[in-house]
Amino acid sequence: MSESRFVETNGIRLRYLDHGGDGPVLVLAHGLSANAHFFDGLCAAGLSPALRVLSFDLRGRGLSDKPDDYSMAAHGADLVGALDALGLERVVLGGHSFGGLLTYWVAAHHPERVERALVIDVPGSVDPAVMDQIRPSLARLELTYPSREAYLGFLRELPYFADGGWDDSLEAFFDAELEELPDGQVRSRCRAEHIAAAAQGTLDVDWPPLISAVQCPTLLVRTVEPYGPPGSPPIMDRAGAEQALALLRDGRLLEVPGNHLTFAFAGRAANVARELAGFALGDRVAA
Repeated sequence: MSESRFVETNGIRLRYLDHGGDGPVLVLAHGLSANAHFFDGLCAAGLSPALRVLSFDLRGRGLSDKPDDYSMAAHGADLVGALDALGLERVVLGGHSFGGLLTYWVAAHHPERVERALVIDVPGSVDPAVMDQIRPSLARLELTYPSREAYLGFLRELPYFADGGWDDSLEAFFDAELEELPDGQVRSRCRAEHIAAAAQGTLDVDWPPLISAVQCPTLLVRTVEPYGPPGSPPIMDRAGAEQALALLRDGRLLEVPGNHLTFAFAGRAANVARELAGFALGDRVAA
């Protein structure tokens, strides 16, 4: 079981989950509108206790504070400040989707703080068209629902789960983002305007030269199944992965079953957790 904790950093308070573990410290950052519980399935499947895993609610998400600035620079300062506050000089840093871009950002700007990097489902540049693939999920942020059951029922019908993949751990992840309103209705804790600002922040960065500045060994993870409305491709195709690998000084590719969400849950989590832990601990992962 993880412990929920808070840290003061960069003028705000961030919530993080300490999953325990005796190995090197792995700091994880979630996707655009997700929360720290996204990594619970991977931790339970073996990522912890092989590593001491700390997963963060990024600003504006989960139980962390909701300030006005959602630039990549602000997100990066949050994480580096958290490392300072927790007395962590050098860590393995990882992230999924938006969190993968944040991993690139911190590794490029603060190479002395990042021993190894895990980047999950992020190509070498940001295509504005990817917003169409994630739009069905983001739509939930602007709505209220009469009950928890109604909210989860809406999520189960999203196209991301058309081929299966929904399970109790995925339900618990989505459940963690809910807040109950005074009238008994529920909604996501994320505000749509904050997520839109964070998405815009990714478009304001020239990613190829920044990724080229990443010095540490980096494991790039690509999910291979479609994600989005019918006919959508995987969130990162093979060409996007190869583009990122060409930019990285020491990059390796790992392709895993599942789509952009389902890879981290249910029966798929164990193999992914084993590969991530092996790389974080220094074992070679074949490209």
